[in-house]
This record gives sequence, structure tokens and C-alpha cells, in this order.
Amino acid sequence: MLSLLNEPILAILPGSRNQEINVKLPIMLEAAKAFPNHQLIIAGAPNKDEAFYQEVAKGTGVRILENQTYDLLNNSDLAIVTSGTATLETALFHVPQVVCYKASPISYAIGKRVVKIKYISLVNLILDRLVVTELIQHDLTPENIIKELKAIETHQSEVSVKMEKSYKELEEKLGGGGASQKVASLLIDKINA
Repeated sequence: MLSLLNEPILAILPGSRNQEINVKLPIMLEAAKAFPNHQLIIAGAPNKDEAFYQEVAKGTGVRILENQTYDLLNNSDLAIVTSGTATLETALFHVPQVVCYKASPISYAIGKRVVKIKYISLVNLILDRLVVTELIQHDLTPENIIKELKAIETHQSEVSVKMEKSYKELEEKLGGGGASQKVASLLIDKINA
């Protein structure tokens, strides 16, 4: 169970594949340093042990929480999230987020030619508009993450209020109240299958 200090939480969801963690987590952690009043907590993927994250985090003192992503999101105030299903899960927990994506230049160039989509985040794809900021490739820098997180840091900010309204719209589109529970149950069933 997640034990909390009396500080807001900045959740860091760096993905589950080694390469994406090795590439994005250092950038995410560098940005997170700009939020000294937040607890920095990495959501550890089920297939990774804490030592892997510690090696990448190299003594930053960030906390790693294994197999408790939903508990973490339920208690988080902000999140830095790798593009994928985690962006949708973060939205369904109503956590303001910045979405990150970075691949090798060759993979990105090929993917961009093959896959024609406007957005990479499931939140933006489902609502067919920009709801959460997507920092892709060269735009994924600590400075840009900091700028975007600061814009949504307070729940009263204009950006944060608009994001929350969009999250509610997303929830309705996915089946109304309890959508996060429905999605969580479906994901847990899939994992246990």
C-alpha cells in the first residue's frame, strides 16, 4: 500500500520497455528536480525490478513503487507519462499530465510515414483534439516538461480546469461514471488471463 508524506505527488510513468525507460526516464527525472515540494515516485512496471530503475535513476532519491500504479495515480497531483495506455489510465484518475514520446530517429521517421495519426496520446486520439500536451522527439526536453507541468500544477489554472473538463468528457465517452473502474477491471482481467 502507498504510504504518503504530507507533500503533493509527481508520478513518473516511464513505460515498460528497457529502451524507452533508458531514453525517457533521465529526461523525466531531470525535469522533476524543478518540483522540490513534490514527492517524486516512479510507477514500476510489473516486468521490471527496482534495481533496474535505481540504475537508471542513479541515486536521485526518487521512490519506486512496484505494481501499484493505480494506487499511485489515485494519490497523484501531477504526472509525466510515456505515451501508451498509461495516458488513458492517468486521465481516468483525473491527474493532470504531460505525455512523452521519444524513439530512435530511424524508427520515428519510419513510423511517421507508415502511421498517419494526429496524436500519440489515447486521450487526444479518443477526444480527437489536443487535451494533454504531447512532447515528441526533439520537443521532449526537461525544460519543456517543466514548462508544461507548471502550466497545470495548480488545479485552479486555466489549463488544468480545461483538462479536467475534457477528462470528464472522456469518461462519459467511455461509458460514464465508473469508467476508470471499468477500464481497470478490464485491464486486470487481461493481465490475469
